Amino acid sequence: MSNILIIKHGSLGDIAQASGAIQDISENHKNDRIYLLTTKPYFELFKKNPFIHEVILDKRLPKYNLVYLYFLMRELKKHKFSRVFDLQNSSRTNFYKNILFPKASYESWSSSHTTLPKDKNKDEFDKYSVLERFDHQLKTSGLNTSNTLKPNFSWASSDISEIKNQYGLKKYILLFPFCSPHLTIKKWPFYNDLIKLILNKFGEEYKIVTAPGPDEINDAKEINGLALLDNGRSLDISQLTSLIKDSSFVVANDTGPAHIAAHVDAKGLTLFGKHTTAYKVSIERENFKAIQVSDLNNLSADKVFERLTNSLS
Repeated sequence: MSNILIIKHGSLGDIAQASGAIQDISENHKNDRIYLLTTKPYFELFKKNPFIHEVILDKRLPKYNLVYLYFLMRELKKHKFSRVFDLQNSSRTNFYKNILFPKASYESWSSSHTTLPKDKNKDEFDKYSVLERFDHQLKTSGLNTSNTLKPNFSWASSDISEIKNQYGLKKYILLFPFCSPHLTIKKWPFYNDLIKLILNKFGEEYKIVTAPGPDEINDAKEINGLALLDNGRSLDISQLTSLIKDSSFVVANDTGPAHIAAHVDAKGLTLFGKHTTAYKVSIERENFKAIQVSDLNNLSADKVFERLTNSLS
């Protein structure tokens, strides 16, 4: 039995996307022990993943913190990993390869760099979708891939029956009108207009719900919907996953919750401006689609509502 290391630091949407690749790595190494290196926000979450045996915490302290690098190297070296699958594919994880695993060969260290197609440079390869790049990486590393292109994030869910009972949730439409303060280009401004249209059409058939993150609780007060909290706190990732999975429909900006919705087979829509494309981030699935426009300020609530009602009918 060998020890296999997977590296996946974040973010939330990326974690959901990588679920299929992690499953494929595990299923190709059934007689081996699978470890995963991640960051604090996802450390406890990954302990629930049925395809991972042990989770290692990376505090991601500055690269020049030599004391931390020494202790991280010592922690990783003791497991004598026979293979490393870098699913983060960042400058930091490439730094880890060079500094912590200087003797790693292209066969023992799998990353987008070590598996780059011979006829493509990195900029050309990066034009492919996230899931296509994962799939190429694993196949080039000799793995069979049956899940990478169709990740299933349902493993992350938990029982939220008490929360649903508390808020009287049965049929509900879940909205994610928030985004990072530095990424306002992703924010669609007409959620309250959409809510009016939903209420006029469906009355009390569906509750209108939001699930704000820790920094979004005040912003949620500006949305004419029910903001779900757990004892005054934001739902954790597992609770959020279940809330999304059980919803009647999701409308979301291009954020982590939208990627969760895509990969738990939720029905819904995500709204894209010009910041990227739905293809590149692999977010469209059978029941979860995207509306792509050049400027979200020009996307009307009527158009989103039309897509919503067609899906619910």
